[in-house]
Amino acid sequence: MKRLGTLDASWLAVESEDTPMHVGNLQIFSLPEGAPETFLRDMLARMKADADVAPPWCYKLAFSGFLGRLIAPSWKVDKKLDLDYHVRHSALPRPGSERELGILVSRLHSNPLDFSRPLWECHIIEGLENNRFALYTKMHHSMIDGISGVRLMQRVLSKDPHEINMLPPWSVRPDRTRGSKTDDEASITAALSQAKDALKLQADMAPRLWDAMNRLIHSARHPEEGLTAPFAGPLSALNHRVTGQRRFATQHYQLERIKKLSQASNASLNDIVLYLCGTALRRFLLEQDGLPETPLTAGIPVNIRPSDDQGTGTQISFMIASLATNEADPLTRLSHIKQSTRRAKQHLQKLPRKALTQYTMLLMSPYILQLMSGMGGRMRPVFNVTISNVPGPEETLYYEGARLEAMYPVSLIAHGGALNITCLSYSGSLNFGFTGCRDTLPSMQKLAVYTGEALDELESLILPPPGKSAPAGKARSATRARRAPRKKN
Repeated sequence: MKRLGTLDASWLAVESEDTPMHVGNLQIFSLPEGAPETFLRDMLARMKADADVAPPWCYKLAFSGFLGRLIAPSWKVDKKLDLDYHVRHSALPRPGSERELGILVSRLHSNPLDFSRPLWECHIIEGLENNRFALYTKMHHSMIDGISGVRLMQRVLSKDPHEINMLPPWSVRPDRTRGSKTDDEASITAALSQAKDALKLQADMAPRLWDAMNRLIHSARHPEEGLTAPFAGPLSALNHRVTGQRRFATQHYQLERIKKLSQASNASLNDIVLYLCGTALRRFLLEQDGLPETPLTAGIPVNIRPSDDQGTGTQISFMIASLATNEADPLTRLSHIKQSTRRAKQHLQKLPRKALTQYTMLLMSPYILQLMSGMGGRMRPVFNVTISNVPGPEETLYYEGARLEAMYPVSLIAHGGALNITCLSYSGSLNFGFTGCRDTLPSMQKLAVYTGEALDELESLILPPPGKSAPAGKARSATRARRAPRKKN
């Protein structure tokens, strides 16, 4: 058996009927030219015929007694895995547009996973207009994080449009993690040994961790210095209790547009993503007469997995940044976001890599305690919204000759955080996935539209008109260049 890490186990601890802790991936494919009508049915039959189920797909939860359920959750291999249960075939009603697909994925993502089985499902969805189909896969966050999930699904696909008889996702094994050992013994003794090692490491790193926490405490007292602390964000419509029903929306942009804005404004690509999300949220909350006077904050997962590590499990840290939603001027808003992320990165970079997991647990412990105690959504949030930016494959990929057109992340939400925005790059595009609570955030799909309008506006402010060039680093005045406001529907 394989023992779960502390951060992986925490996702199990906060699982509830209203807050299922699974994440998903939606892939949209174009059928190969000349594909027969039975293409998807035949593909599904081949996929199910391959009974070789690799880790982590073959793992299900095991516990060594009652105490083990609390301190030593582990994985064991399910030797009787039922592929007919885990792999499902659905069809969209006509016209099979993105709207019908979004409704179906929202419903599928609302359903919790069965904890008596391996914690994943795969849905093949036919009937998407323009000769396309979709593949929606979900897996519990205790098994996988965003980076490892993208890498695992990428290994399933091929750069060759002519390759056929490919392995299904659950038969593709991840590369052995760098420096990994054989599966750890899952027992109380082994868990206590792991805790002892963790305590020793934490003692060694204590001075650095103490300095980091002191910086956060200082920043809470002196927000003007630019480092955004936990609990700095206001209580907003995003931060109430959630129900189990989800709503999912998508948006799709050419990556080159984002990169041009990044270069012209001397900002990172992630800064532009935060600006688009913050601007959309500002407009969304203004329309509801619910925009707080203080700026919303974003919790931003940071990958700490080595580039050559193809293993699964959670290996992330967190930084918190301001979205400057209190700033009416777009360029001022972008400037504040740049300053906030710069200070957050500097803060994180002062910690050695070995200390990042311990720092993450310290930083996230108030969030986890809120959820476990039932106080999530009933008090000030640690941060207002989670915004992730996950790098994906740069090349065009295929499965059984079907071209992968787009790939969207479908994430999790919890009490006190009714919205998650995750971006995933693929083959020259940046794909936004908006996952929200259907009841807490009605009309959430408007945010997808508003990010597009925020992108148009920012381009008009900082990029020269076609045929003209502007001095490097110069942006036009927001008051002169801002276009006339759009009419509200």
